Amino acid sequence: MIKGLHHIAIICSDKQRSLSFYVDALGFEIVRTHVRPEHHDEIIMLEGYGVVLELFIDDTHPPRVTNPEALGLRHLAFRVEDVEKLSESLKARGFYPELIRKDSFTCEKMTFVKDPDGLPIELHE
Repeated sequence: MIKGLHHIAIICSDKQRSLSFYVDALGFEIVRTHVRPEHHDEIIMLEGYGVVLELFIDDTHPPRVTNPEALGLRHLAFRVEDVEKLSESLKARGFYPELIRKDSFTCEKMTFVKDPDGLPIELHE
């Protein structure tokens, strides 16, 4: 029986850019890191808002297929208190969300911003 979501794993190409986005801009906290020389990568575990993100820092992977989208995970969606305020904060840090719009299904305000490697992140009130 599933008890809940354990973590979300994300492959990232650049440690500093990814931490700037997930830690500095979105507010996740680093809880531990683990360098794996045998895999030529570093794992950084982040926590925040009841979510655990596992960043795999490894620049040897191909770029994300976005246009056209490939099968598999489409995007991550985070519920936020104030999408307008967070959008402005992201812009001030050099990340550029799309225009805020109303979700056609829920009628709630939302937008998308891409992480440094092109993973779409939905911000949804």
